[in-house]
Amino acid sequence: MEKIFYPLTQRRLRADAHIRELTASVKLSHKSFIQPLFVEEGIHFPRTTDGLNGVQVETASSLLHRIEKSLECGITKFLLFPVPAYKKESEFDFSFASGILKSIKTNFNDALWLAADLCLCSYTSHGHCGILNADHSSLLNNKTVDALAKYAAQLADAGVDCIAPSDMTDGRIAAIRTTLDALGYDRVSIMSYSAKFSSQFYGPFRNACHSAPNSMGLKNRKSYQISPLNINDAIASSLRDEKEGADILMVKPAALYTDVIASLKQKTLKPVAAYHVSGEYAAIELLAERGLLNREAAHLETWAALQRSGADIIISYAAANAKEWIEKIEY
Repeated sequence: MEKIFYPLTQRRLRADAHIRELTASVKLSHKSFIQPLFVEEGIHFPRTTDGLNGVQVETASSLLHRIEKSLECGITKFLLFPVPAYKKESEFDFSFASGILKSIKTNFNDALWLAADLCLCSYTSHGHCGILNADHSSLLNNKTVDALAKYAAQLADAGVDCIAPSDMTDGRIAAIRTTLDALGYDRVSIMSYSAKFSSQFYGPFRNACHSAPNSMGLKNRKSYQISPLNINDAIASSLRDEKEGADILMVKPAALYTDVIASLKQKTLKPVAAYHVSGEYAAIELLAERGLLNREAAHLETWAALQRSGADIIISYAAANAKEWIEKIEY
């Protein structure tokens, strides 16, 4: 019988680790990562949060130690989430966040790049991302935007490098950009949560920030966050934020929304950030605890998927491990 030869058209590029490394289309780098930081006013010891293995809500002093350790691991970009001790419905006090920012900048100066989340959910007694009307049935867009612009100005005064509005109200990017420029903070960038979905995957984060909605009126955030069923809204919101002055566009969550990242990347020249959120992170951690997957390999696989879909920046709770894990990837 005549022998049949099957040509090797692709397997030559998989023959050994060297050629797999050489021809990999995704080149991960820890320099593309941002590490979230939580700090709470009034606590005396760091506290843990279910699902966020390796992540603590820091005190004002332990936060500096956490940053120092992360810098030693090669991570130089951070996203700060301040958690104030007192909650109200309006007339918020942003001094704790400003003080923390000044402390970080005094201690580390230009050794790091510091973004600050800009939202009211940790400040409000009802847990929503803005100011509600009298019967708590809806969020007041313009009053919320005014409060956010005031907050942004105070953070800029404190030395922040980047404002990261996560509230999803209309017009807040234009208001913040106008406010910052008028005060001479034209070099402070804006990383907009431009495609933030009303998701089930924020649970551990909300525990960390004491920010779960608890109003007797508005029960959830569906009236101002994007529906998982509406990619057109996500793209439109992102392009609106770009037009209003956002420097970086963010998709949140990320791992379940790689189609949104890919679609947005085709429509903008702005950098796109992917926030691998607390529930997505916790899913990997819990599976790893049960021995159902390899923790390190699963995070790396997720990061590769995010970059492959078009993300330029990855926000991850495992960012401090990124350099070590990436350097020992088994190709």
